[in-house]
Amino acid sequence: RMQNSSSKPCSCPSLKLREVASMYFTMVAAFLVILVVALQGSAPRESLFPYKVPLDPQGLLELSWNVSYPEQAVHFQLLIRELQFGLLFGMSDRGEFENADLAVLWSDGHNSYFGDAWSDAKGQLHMDSQQDYQLLGARRAPEGLYLLFRRAFSTCDPKDYLIEDGTVHLIYGILEKPVHSLQAINVSALPGGLQRVQLLKPNISIPELPRDMKTMEITAPDVVIPSQETTYWCYMAELPEGFPKHHIIMYEPVVTAGNEALVHHMEVFQCAAEFDSFPHYNGPCDSKMKPERLNYCRHVLAAWAMGAQAFYYPEEAGLAFGGPGSSRYLRLEIHYHNPLVFKGRRDSSGIRLYYTATLRPYDAGIMELGLVYTPVMAIPPGEDNFILTGYCTDKCTQLALPAAGIRIFASQLHTHLAGRKVVTVLSRDGRERQVVNADGHYSPHFQEIRMLKEVVAVFPGDELITTCTYNTEDRSRATVGGFGILEEMCVNYVHYYPQTQLELCKSAVDPGYLHRYFSLVNRFNDEEICMCPQVSVPQQFYSIPWNTFSRDVLKSLYGFAPISMHCNKSSAVRFPGEWEKQPLPSITERLREPGPRCPPAPGPQPAAPVPLQLGRLRRD
Repeated sequence: RMQNSSSKPCSCPSLKLREVASMYFTMVAAFLVILVVALQGSAPRESLFPYKVPLDPQGLLELSWNVSYPEQAVHFQLLIRELQFGLLFGMSDRGEFENADLAVLWSDGHNSYFGDAWSDAKGQLHMDSQQDYQLLGARRAPEGLYLLFRRAFSTCDPKDYLIEDGTVHLIYGILEKPVHSLQAINVSALPGGLQRVQLLKPNISIPELPRDMKTMEITAPDVVIPSQETTYWCYMAELPEGFPKHHIIMYEPVVTAGNEALVHHMEVFQCAAEFDSFPHYNGPCDSKMKPERLNYCRHVLAAWAMGAQAFYYPEEAGLAFGGPGSSRYLRLEIHYHNPLVFKGRRDSSGIRLYYTATLRPYDAGIMELGLVYTPVMAIPPGEDNFILTGYCTDKCTQLALPAAGIRIFASQLHTHLAGRKVVTVLSRDGRERQVVNADGHYSPHFQEIRMLKEVVAVFPGDELITTCTYNTEDRSRATVGGFGILEEMCVNYVHYYPQTQLELCKSAVDPGYLHRYFSLVNRFNDEEICMCPQVSVPQQFYSIPWNTFSRDVLKSLYGFAPISMHCNKSSAVRFPGEWEKQPLPSITERLREPGPRCPPAPGPQPAAPVPLQLGRLRRD
């Protein structure tokens, strides 16, 4: 379901500074007071920087941050454990070093500077005419150098990255030699890499937890992480015999100390209740030794990805597990990302579940929105921005949702490798009302269950429309929908309460209309292709000559043809009704794209680097 993240390993040798003069680029006291005041309310008391992630596989660079919604700004703290001649840190559309927005610390061997820069399409650095990465301070500590800086979400500078909800691709580069000017740096040649995070965490209040709360750790049993870049590790656990129904009310990661940069993401799945037992297993998920029955452990109880914190259920709902009709067997899946191929690392990471026997008013449920897993939805090769849309129609919600509606509080977006953007919009009476969840820089390598900033109420007769954008520029044949990693999906798993019988509300184009498309395109191209039933839909897509006509007609088909609706109960049985050849929902009013909020005056700093008193930087 989730693929490995590709990041360039930091190949820099671990060279240390000589003893540098004790250095403080001191924060102005008044500014510190303003900063602390600004951060209050958006950070737990124990830390001004509650979110933390290692940037590089060795953990030599550690980023902590805080989000201030009143200020519409992010405050960053970067710990550089081994400083050489500087560092680049920044953001780009998909983690490229070209066309990136960067904060740069550099040294000419004598003096050190900090500045806001951007890289062009060739990777050449330029000082930004508007200095929007604002340096707040730098201090030396036994563990390394701390840099503190601030950046507004939106700067209205065309060279700057707009920080939005969803995934942000952070990049870093190491300067191993002194540089005489910022313009002398070409980022493409630097050792570095990327890290994906959700920067704009929701500022939700933490629900009160009950007194009878218990914890259960589902963790790997001291496994040796294989010495290869990517491993999916599976471990089977089981609940005690006769374990009654409980509600999971929160969960959090348990990551073995020292492995923070290797544990990429983790999920706990519950197995299907129809089997009385599941074999014990502890090994790679793709091993031939893995019992086939483990494939029936697919009901997600918890999912965590690097940079995420604890996940809380709303105080009126919990996720049911245990009791009759619920399997005792759980499967833990851990994705280890080990690009430096460390050998012999032991790991006992996993997820800690917090649960209660005092059941909350509502069971939480998970519903699948988007497209059915079928080859009738396809993306031509060589597309940079191809859009597919899946519908949960008013007819289905009218039939399946309670009169008081449901409340969506979290969402996990999912595509395979060609996915670039995903958005789900709530529509009522033909008018788009609200974005349920959106990720404009979506990566299939970074999928987490995200708590929504605000709960979304969905009522009978509402429509939920999920749109995915794909890039197939590196492919030479059509990409069809399906389960394979080179096939595609477009799914939003929404977490909601109260639980209903509706488990899947998805669509696909009507197969009869697709058949007409194949006939038309083949006649137009004079192709003698057998349209007999034994020729599969994927084969027909693979044989199409992809010219402007065949591409545009497919886009048009998906934009107007009737759909086949899957309005399914938990048992994979459709609700009663007519679901074939359904009209596409018509949208008469679209949501307006919010314009960027430019920071108020005083405006940006002048385009000059800030000198830093770091002492002379040189290698040991």
